[in-house]
Amino acid sequence: MQFEVNKNTLSEIKKLIPENNTTAISIMLKELHHADIAEILDALDFDSAIYIFKLLDSEVTSDILTELDDNIRDKILQELSTKEIAEEIDELETDDAADIIADLSDEQKKEVIAYLEDVEHAKDIVDLLRYDEDTAGGIMGKELIKVYEDWTMFTCIREMRKQAENIDKVHTVYVVDNHEVLKGRLSLKSMLTTSTKTPIKEIYKDQIISVK
Repeated sequence: MQFEVNKNTLSEIKKLIPENNTTAISIMLKELHHADIAEILDALDFDSAIYIFKLLDSEVTSDILTELDDNIRDKILQELSTKEIAEEIDELETDDAADIIADLSDEQKKEVIAYLEDVEHAKDIVDLLRYDEDTAGGIMGKELIKVYEDWTMFTCIREMRKQAENIDKVHTVYVVDNHEVLKGRLSLKSMLTTSTKTPIKEIYKDQIISVK
C-alpha cells in the first residue's frame, strides 16, 4: 500500500478486538475509506483481520478485497462460501472480480459464477478468466484506462478524462511504461491526494506483469 494508516487508529482497534467492542470498532471503521480499512487488515494477524472483515457491511467489503495484499485476501476467501464470494464480487468491475477468484479451484469458480445474479457480468468475468493471466486481456478488464509511468498526475487526469468518454464505469487505472509493459495500478486515493506535478512512477502500486 502506498499510504500509511493512522497508527493511533490501528492501535485503538487492536485494543478493542479482545474486548469484543463491536460497536466502537464499527464506528471507527465507518469513518475510513475502504483502502484504509484494507491497510488495517493487512497489518493485523489473520484472526483479527477476519474478525474485522465480518463486522463490515457488504457494500464496502468487496472494495476492500481489491485493495488487500494477496496473502490475506486468499485467507479471507477461504473463510467464505462460494455464495458469499459471489456476493462480494457481484458489484466489482470485471477485471477485479476475475482477479479475486482466479486462484480458486475450478469447481469453486464454477459455483461462484453460477451464484452471480447479473448474467452479462458473469459472462464478462468468464471471458477474462479464459485469458492467460500474463496477457493484457487477463489483466485489463473492459473498464480499462491506461496511463504512462513517466506522466505527471496532471497529464494522467487529462488523459483519463479523454479515455473515460468511451467507458461507462471507471474503476481501475493501469500504469504502463513506454514499451506497454504493465507496471501497476493507481488507486483512487492516490489520485485525489497527490500533487498534479507528481510523476505517476512515484505513486502507483507495483504489479509487474507484461502486457502482450
